Amino acid sequence: MFLPLNLEVKISNNDPVRLLRHFIGGMDLSELYRTYSRKEKKQASPRQMLAIVVYANMNGIFSSRKIETACKRDINFMYLLEGKPAPDHATIARFRSRHLATCIKSIFAKMDTQLEKMGVLSLRQLFIDP
Repeated sequence: MFLPLNLEVKISNNDPVRLLRHFIGGMDLSELYRTYSRKEKKQASPRQMLAIVVYANMNGIFSSRKIETACKRDINFMYLLEGKPAPDHATIARFRSRHLATCIKSIFAKMDTQLEKMGVLSLRQLFIDP
């Protein structure tokens, strides 16, 4: 993983973006990777795309255009991209609709299970918004 040193230093050790990157970095995302026929080396990987989409949602950013802007301006998004260029809004929208949509339930179930094992989340109560 290539990260410019100044990004690594500027983000505090207890910033949630570090936990997210570590957490997603350790997940088995083979189901997500199978949705791709080819991957561009110069573009963000499916793992990095998942991280920026999850991080955006954690911060109340849902628009693909606003995520694109955040990837260009926000140090935490740049940290998740690990030196890769910011994806444009069409790439983000395509990722969500073509790739993530096919396996999101499975990925989020894995996330919930792992977060429960880490003691960060309790699955004792379930709330569903109408």
